[in-house]
Amino acid sequence: MKHRPSTVSARAFGGIDTWIFDLDNTLYPPHSNLFAQVDARMGAFIADLLGIDVAAAKRLQKDYYRDYGTTLRGLMTVHGIDPHDFLAFVHDIDHSPIEPDPALGSALSLLEGRKFVLTNGSRAHAEKIIGKLGIEGHFEDLFDIIAADFEPKPARPPYDRFVARHGIDPARAAMFEDLPRNLTVPKALGMQTVLVVARQEVSDETVDFRQRWETDVEEPETIDHVTDDLADFLATIAEDQQAPSRRDD
Repeated sequence: MKHRPSTVSARAFGGIDTWIFDLDNTLYPPHSNLFAQVDARMGAFIADLLGIDVAAAKRLQKDYYRDYGTTLRGLMTVHGIDPHDFLAFVHDIDHSPIEPDPALGSALSLLEGRKFVLTNGSRAHAEKIIGKLGIEGHFEDLFDIIAADFEPKPARPPYDRFVARHGIDPARAAMFEDLPRNLTVPKALGMQTVLVVARQEVSDETVDFRQRWETDVEEPETIDHVTDDLADFLATIAEDQQAPSRRDD
């Protein structure tokens, strides 16, 4: 099931004071194909670790991802690998496809409230990404897979750890994600949920390294809003936030 972009509702975000963003394919567009590099590095890591060919490694990688939430979690559980070695290897990629996004930076600067990144990747990877985007000054914290004790989204514990660490009231928070399944727990916690999708005009040109089950929407009720332009979506919310003060002038 595919979702079309929805109109931003000022009322829906009226009480929100905490903004939580996934990293890969959310803060930057999927047509950058950055995560495709990570995907290839994961396959290479498994092939070298187990002495198998790339095709077999790819199949195992996808099995672990589906069954354990991340390939890393599967490798830790089944093979007892050092997660730090894995993260360093798979995130050793070319970040040049990521370009500065001044529109996103402007929207984040105008958006009132606390802002966080919640990612299944590493802090080092997140820092490189947001640095390339030019938005590194906007986030209170980057909560990564290490902070989550290597338990990934969509499982509930990493969300609980994140919320507890930062004293977040889920009823006053919004979560932005590119994978529908990662919005199930935020919705259950009481957050506003926003699915970030690729723009139609570029999606057909993007190398789709994801499996169909990753992007299928099995629980549409867990998605409150959909956008294919995160910067514009946030800018509209920020404008709505400032409207009461303008009316008081």
